[in-house]
Amino acid sequence: MKRLLILPLLAISLIACEKDDDSTSQEENNLIKNLKYEISIRENNDYQIMSELSELTYEDDAELILMKKVTAILTDEINNSIIITSDKAIYNNTNYNTSFEDNVKIKYLNNIILADNMFLDFKENFISVKNNVKYNGSLGNLEADNIKINLITKKIDVFMNNNNENIVITSSK
Repeated sequence: MKRLLILPLLAISLIACEKDDDSTSQEENNLIKNLKYEISIRENNDYQIMSELSELTYEDDAELILMKKVTAILTDEINNSIIITSDKAIYNNTNYNTSFEDNVKIKYLNNIILADNMFLDFKENFISVKNNVKYNGSLGNLEADNIKINLITKKIDVFMNNNNENIVITSSK
């Protein structure tokens, strides 16, 4: 088993990754099992992303990591965590932005959001959740096309793609 060593850049560390020894082609040589990144985003804000299988690719001078069976944890300054799981993700190692897709599940406190897609944007400080969005919380359930969460203010916008369609809300109280 070979170990891939990447030196920490800025506040990034790469933890516990295994390079696949059975690969023969150049494309297969970029496969990594059990990849984990830990990043300090801002003061006391951390981001961890882990995948069971990843492939390193390059596009426009950016290192992109195509991930499968993904878990990510975003922890804020008061130690609250958003836990994200999905079947696939694309992690940009240059700006840390991450696009999650297929069976996206987001857990925050006693709330769960299910969707087809989620985009985590660290430059603009927001989370965008799209397609088949279903929210389940202690006060009820919600179905919408989009949820946008501001990571700084914690403001949440819920909206439909078509203004003529309604958000479906079911109260549990």
